[in-house]
Amino acid sequence: MKFSEKVKKMFEGERDAQEMSTWIFSLTPLGIAFCFYFVFLLPMDIENKDLLYVVGAAAGFSGLQAYWISRGWERNDGITVVLGLVGILFAVLLTWAYIGLTR
Repeated sequence: MKFSEKVKKMFEGERDAQEMSTWIFSLTPLGIAFCFYFVFLLPMDIENKDLLYVVGAAAGFSGLQAYWISRGWERNDGITVVLGLVGILFAVLLTWAYIGLTR
C-alpha cells in the first residue's frame, strides 16, 4: 500500500468512540511514574531541579503521544495520529517557553 493510499484510508474511516477515554486512562501510569520521579528528586540538592521536572514531564508526555501516534497508524485512525503530533508539539512549545522565560 502506498503512503498516500494509507493516509487517505486513515481519514475515511470512523473513529472509535472509546478512544478518548482510553487516552485519558493512559495518563494514569504516566502520572504515577512522574510522582515517583518527583519524590526521587525531592531530597537531592540539584541546582536546576525545576528544569529537570519540566523536561521530565515533557519527555514522558511526548513518549505517551508517540505511542498514540503508532496506535493510530496501526488502526488507520488519522485523527489520533494528528492529535499525537499536536500533543508532542504542545509539550515542546511549553518546555521551550518555560526555559525561555525562566533562564
